[in-house]
Amino acid sequence: MSKLGSMLLGRESFSEIVIGNTALARAMLETGTRVVTSYPGSPTPEIADAILGIPEDQRPLYFEFSTNEKVATEVAFGASVNGHLSCVFFKSVGLNVAADSFVQLAHMELLGGLVIILGDDPGANSSQNEQDNRHYARLAHIPMWEPASASEAYLMYKEAARLSVQLRKPVILRMTTHVCHAKERVQFDAWEPVALNPTPRFDPANGPYIPIASAVFPLKARARARLGDFAAHAEGCSFNRLLDHNNSHRGVITAGLPFLSLLDCLEDVGAKPDVLRLGMVFPMAAEKIAAFLAAHDEVLVLEELDDFLEQAIKALAYDRGLHTKIVGKVAPEDWLGEFTPGKVRTILGRLWPDLGLAVAARDLPLPSPRPPQLCPGCGHRAAFWAIKQALADTDITVADIGCHTLGFQAPYRMGQALLSMGHCTGTAAGLSLFNQTRKVVAFIGDSTFFHAGLPGIINAIFNHHNFTLIVLENGTTAMTGHQDHPGSGHNVTGPSHAMSLDRILEALGPTSLRRTDAYAGVKLRQMVTEAVAEPGFKVIIASHPCMLKATREARRAGTFKDRMVTVNQTTCTLAHDCVSTFACPTFQMDAEGRVTTHPDLCIGDGSCLQSCPARAVTPPAPRGNGKES
Repeated sequence: MSKLGSMLLGRESFSEIVIGNTALARAMLETGTRVVTSYPGSPTPEIADAILGIPEDQRPLYFEFSTNEKVATEVAFGASVNGHLSCVFFKSVGLNVAADSFVQLAHMELLGGLVIILGDDPGANSSQNEQDNRHYARLAHIPMWEPASASEAYLMYKEAARLSVQLRKPVILRMTTHVCHAKERVQFDAWEPVALNPTPRFDPANGPYIPIASAVFPLKARARARLGDFAAHAEGCSFNRLLDHNNSHRGVITAGLPFLSLLDCLEDVGAKPDVLRLGMVFPMAAEKIAAFLAAHDEVLVLEELDDFLEQAIKALAYDRGLHTKIVGKVAPEDWLGEFTPGKVRTILGRLWPDLGLAVAARDLPLPSPRPPQLCPGCGHRAAFWAIKQALADTDITVADIGCHTLGFQAPYRMGQALLSMGHCTGTAAGLSLFNQTRKVVAFIGDSTFFHAGLPGIINAIFNHHNFTLIVLENGTTAMTGHQDHPGSGHNVTGPSHAMSLDRILEALGPTSLRRTDAYAGVKLRQMVTEAVAEPGFKVIIASHPCMLKATREARRAGTFKDRMVTVNQTTCTLAHDCVSTFACPTFQMDAEGRVTTHPDLCIGDGSCLQSCPARAVTPPAPRGNGKES
């Protein structure tokens, strides 16, 4: 058993320095959560890492990575209505995928309880947008807690689970990237496992669970009434904290990470404003907030992303006839990014300059931007290098979500439009309409193929759309940490049926289906040339294992061959194709144009050999035996 697994299974109370995601895993055990489902996406995958650190035969809960967030939500819902406390977690935009079922949850009687953990991403550290999922709570009539630290994540999960079981309604725990990943010493309670009661407890009489027209109004009325119960709880909720600095003139209402940033900024301030920190952000503690407003002349609402709290607080003040000056978002940058201490300092200094909050100067300049790039040896790089040669500059390429999204960067410029997981086939279909002169090519990964790609593929075949789909198969969900998918042949518990992309596609019936190794540049280029010249919906599978995953596994197994390519300086013509068109980060060019390979980056895969017109890039050899000098 791993050290992490042993820690999580500890029976006595203890304290440990952990990230927020790990603290959540321990809270699941202490609350008796029985079913946990997910689809991987940053910033939440470490919750799964912690759970999977416990050997399966000692794990007191069932866990699965589902094929997508909607399915994960439905599995957790099914377990809950059968009487088991359940949890589903995924990243911010994953809620968009789950929304069809998610918005129904508050209408249902969840016998076992259900906690939904959302990993929101202010700053778009690993997401395609900065969406603020607090709006979903209001839309779906589901209460929401927002922790600011690992300790609060642990405590709030326990409270959310307790109330969910008591009131038989779903609850949301809204994490953000910094809270998921920040470390803190957390005090954990003692824990004694309770034996699982496997008796099926689903009872249609607890419903109705069929929201047909005649049931909709009673179900909605019940959901809103139960939301009122949560609102009553909010008034006395210990996570809604008042920091009284005896300042009747100024106050701040805040929540989550901005609260900690605010405390950091106020450390050396003399006349500190009073602070009302909200732990439960929906429904809000209306009486507590109204009393705070009435006790202050001016109140700043400090929140990341949208003006969710600000709008509700201003509406409350209007309804209560309160004349407190309420200040929220003023400058355009207030709507963007994370509210780190530096940003909060700027906001406070702009509103209350007499606080004396000077902007802290950096001792060192920030490094130049370092855009993300494909790993050395990545099959996607080899594929893009070959595909680009088969397409005209005017042809249109459509990206999808995955490591291969990075193909839009120079020098590949593969993928000129992106919306969401699995969008590429629908978007490419639309781009192909009335298009007689520009070829349309879409890219999708094998994990996204199973997640959300199939409906668009079926639509393209059903409606006779004319474009080429290239499936970049690497055998894993690489972008979020190498989780298995239905084509991997494994799931979190062991071997599983490996679903074949070829057999699925053959059954669907595209106009043509081709397959090659992504490293086979000449062959892939020829396949693309042929496919784009054909009418109809064509598919090419360009396959190569994720080399980051493969090299890690080889090192663990002791089978890794430590090799690297080198550049023969005698035969090198300084054409720089290795740098300018293939662009593996292994290749380094000095001020004189001389190209060498970086020993810390090269994995000796040899995919780059085909990129050099002078054949100066030598085949992989044991380190130290190359001709580079």
